[in-house]
Amino acid sequence: MDATPKIPEIAERIRALRDLCGYTQEEMAAATGVSAEEYANLETGTEDFGFTFLYKCAEKLGVDIIEIITGSNPRLSDFTMVRSGEGLPIKRREGFTYYHLAPTFKDKISEPFLVYAPFIAEEQDREIALSRHVGQEFDYIISGSLRFSHEGRTVDVGPGDSLYYDSGKGHGMIATSREGCTFLAIVMRKGDGE
Repeated sequence: MDATPKIPEIAERIRALRDLCGYTQEEMAAATGVSAEEYANLETGTEDFGFTFLYKCAEKLGVDIIEIITGSNPRLSDFTMVRSGEGLPIKRREGFTYYHLAPTFKDKISEPFLVYAPFIAEEQDREIALSRHVGQEFDYIISGSLRFSHEGRTVDVGPGDSLYYDSGKGHGMIATSREGCTFLAIVMRKGDGE
């Protein structure tokens, strides 16, 4: 059974939350960094979402990203445990698979993911696509290798290497090893005083 949340269901939750909060599609488009036309298409559920889009929606709508993805609000506050292979699967961006590692913990100050990036031959000689989201991010390479780009600087990393960066600036990555790359990504929100 595929436990990955379905695109139309996520789109309907975004639309319902937007209506509830009283935002227009244009306001949401501006908050998520997409055109009004692209936002309208995404809200119909006919196109897949990127993580950055969902993250920015959650910030604008004042909800946990898990509520948008699953429809349930995280409830645990002392601790949560996710067994190996049991994270909340999120399939976003071409071939990338994310497993949220704390989906039931409420009021998180970070979003931890186990990420698998596939090797895509066509990407190897192209400029790396960049995205932005407010906050900071920490990535720890578990297996395989990755080419990381941040505001025009590019580095290659492998097992045991880590990256920590301002995710509000353009950043992106591609797997460079044929077997793909598995890494831990921790996305942190910007604090209230910042």
